[in-house]
Amino acid sequence: MASSTDGRDTWQPELYSKHAHFVPALTQSVQGLLKPYLSPKTELLDLGCGDGVLTAELQPQCARVVGIDQSASMVEMAKTSGCQDVRVGDGADLEAAGIPANGFDVVFSNAALHWMKRDPAAVVRQIYRCLKPGGVLVAELGGHLNVAGVHMALRTVVEAHGQSGDQLSPWFFPSTLDYQQLLEHAGFVVKHVEWEPRPTTLPTDLRGWLDTFATPFLKPFSDPDERHRILDEVTAMMKPVACDSQGKWTIMYCRLRVVAEKPH
Repeated sequence: MASSTDGRDTWQPELYSKHAHFVPALTQSVQGLLKPYLSPKTELLDLGCGDGVLTAELQPQCARVVGIDQSASMVEMAKTSGCQDVRVGDGADLEAAGIPANGFDVVFSNAALHWMKRDPAAVVRQIYRCLKPGGVLVAELGGHLNVAGVHMALRTVVEAHGQSGDQLSPWFFPSTLDYQQLLEHAGFVVKHVEWEPRPTTLPTDLRGWLDTFATPFLKPFSDPDERHRILDEVTAMMKPVACDSQGKWTIMYCRLRVVAEKPH
């Protein structure tokens, strides 16, 4: 789920399906945290639902599932995945998407909250608002050091091309302590927090990953040739450390998982 400051939808669902199908596939850990909170009576909000693969899987286990994503193109793809109620919305302003206060037993989020960089505290407050008393947030997001190598390569290359890597980076990768404090400041009681390094072999190659996830770094560059050069330079920088002798690329993901309760 992208949180684009200029309002442009930079997501291409067909690239996501081809180059990033590991995102919904590698969810055993967070789904294990979620399972105790699911029942035929559960009303669940999937925040940053993306292509809707997980959202559709959760529907038969709950009374109601609503998916929210800021990307209109991903929402359209989620509808084709069988999602019954999926909407375009901003995590920092769920009211605008028609999400009521005290309306959900569970807010679930996988691989999305780290895209909501503009105001992470507002996102957490919105999650708290829409949960019923006693409701829980169960989430997995990119944590401290997530994709650090390719992140640094992207920042370095765009700065060499005259732009600010800090401003162009769309990601917020908090430490366990930072995110726990953010949740507690909003009123949550944190029940579980963990950080796990997860080396991830890419299904295609780094260029496919960059085409899928790194588009925000290219926003200021209108010349297609320069955009290609930037991605070529990032790929060349990463190849000695992230590509093996068989041509397989591996990126070091670091996942942050939380369970937090809104008190009764």
